[in-house]
Amino acid sequence: MSATAGQAADGVRTLADRFGIESGMVVMEMGYDDDVDQELRDALTDRCGELVDEDTDEVVDAVLVWYREDDGDLFELLVDALGPLADNGVVWLLTPKAGRPGHVEPSEISESAPSAGLQQTSMINAGKDWGAARLVLGRGSKAKK
Repeated sequence: MSATAGQAADGVRTLADRFGIESGMVVMEMGYDDDVDQELRDALTDRCGELVDEDTDEVVDAVLVWYREDDGDLFELLVDALGPLADNGVVWLLTPKAGRPGHVEPSEISESAPSAGLQQTSMINAGKDWGAARLVLGRGSKAKK
């Protein structure tokens, strides 16, 4: 079934599709707080089954990182996100949109991601207050056992 404008009321399929989340994927979440976009979380959970936390021992297909300006060092957080990430996995860096509390300057992302071995491939609208940067492993950046 394709997502159309007529499905906007439910939106579940559209949001999960935009994030590339499929049934059975293991998705880890970092940086959860009471300001996250609950509609997005619900859409992704409906698709994959559940979001695991950063203490998981599983290899994950995707990592959702909720990050705000005062959440500490972005580079360190991205490095932590890589630990359980599958070689072909994706990190979704969710940051508050411009004008929202905790907004992160795009330059911080463009400096931190490559230092952590990631490259940004796209940006999407992740909800009313959040944007998401899709980050993937750069060539040869992850030396896994």
